[in-house]
Amino acid sequence: MSTALQPPGWPRPKGYANGVKAGGEMIFVAGMIGWDAEGRFASERLADQARQAMLNVIAVLAAGGAKPEHIVRMTWYVTDKREYLAQGREIGAMFRELVGHYTIAMTAVEVKALIEDAAKVEIEVTAVLPG
Repeated sequence: MSTALQPPGWPRPKGYANGVKAGGEMIFVAGMIGWDAEGRFASERLADQARQAMLNVIAVLAAGGAKPEHIVRMTWYVTDKREYLAQGREIGAMFRELVGHYTIAMTAVEVKALIEDAAKVEIEVTAVLPG
């Protein structure tokens, strides 16, 4: 169980939480990119890669007995801020479909490149199983 932290008087953020309080067993998911289990990219579009990267995150969580509802922290590394913003509605719809909640402390950072040249997004996650 996690609780979003909202300082008094602060405006509520859209699509994430300022902080999260959680207790239990922790799972740390390394940066997942938008390729499939065989290391192939099905698309060059950031939104499509973000969907696959999130599915990869969910698969790793499942291997540890966790679900998207256990995610408490998430960091997105994107290679093009403008592309991310342009596809924001689509990315948000995917997020609502696959994760479904916004009580997650989130950060998004534009980076010059990712290790895999074809990758446009990398997502790393911390999850906490209730203890």
